[in-house]
Amino acid sequence: MSKASRNSRTSRSSPGRSARLRPDGRVEAFLANDSSEDSGSEQNGGDQAIPAVPPHLAAAVTDASAAISHNLHGQKLGRKGRVTRERILAATIDLVEKTDEPVTLGAVARAVGLGMTSIYNYFTDFTELLLAVLEPVMGSAQDEYFSLAREYWPDEQLNARAMDFVRAYHAFWARHTGLLHLRNSLADQFDVRIMHQRVNSTRPLIGLFVAQMDQRGVLGDTAVLMATTLMTGIERSITLATDRRLRRILGTLPGRREESLLEINARLMELAIRDTRERAAAEVAERP
Repeated sequence: MSKASRNSRTSRSSPGRSARLRPDGRVEAFLANDSSEDSGSEQNGGDQAIPAVPPHLAAAVTDASAAISHNLHGQKLGRKGRVTRERILAATIDLVEKTDEPVTLGAVARAVGLGMTSIYNYFTDFTELLLAVLEPVMGSAQDEYFSLAREYWPDEQLNARAMDFVRAYHAFWARHTGLLHLRNSLADQFDVRIMHQRVNSTRPLIGLFVAQMDQRGVLGDTAVLMATTLMTGIERSITLATDRRLRRILGTLPGRREESLLEINARLMELAIRDTRERAAAEVAERP
């Protein structure tokens, strides 16, 4: 038997992971039959090409998976189980971002080449799977735009700082448009778990803008309501600007109009922060 033949046989029988570089620069992973930790077997019975996790999410997905120690049946996850879970997350991201068709557990199972029994080892329903995908995505938001609001913005830099934030916020939504619009759609349909995720992911950001507006906390709920209203409005306008389905119906915004939208959002943010700071300063000045 030739060396090439021996290597080919080893590749087919080994449970390890291999990879190849795709034309778009992403790494495409393969996993030979990974059924020892799943109660279901893979449908295709051989090497199954799986979608690659986008590079900017790869580390976050791995970290999120590392925090899971057991599957839903209480079985401890080994390396193969963790890789299988990562494959499911990668396939979900790929499907949500590349298609407007409803994404279901069945569609994810077909994309990964797993039976439904295997999927149910890791996720009870699609909402639970979506929450698992949202975790690393929202984790990446910390560096992408949360970090821009943590440092206090001097009055003379308000417009520039607000513009930087709005650009980063828009870029994040554009990059994850399918996932974030799906989340908001399910929240609007009163999926309670998704509603909690949406609120909990937004609340810290609102807190950062409350701090920008009223560092001393002298205005109480007034600053909270202002920050909440501000971020609700900005999110809604950017949601519409990045909705790919709406773009197909109404057409893509010309470049200048999209830039104007960002400038308007930044201006509104600047005015809201400046006005609330002035009100807070006046409140302090009136105190005995």
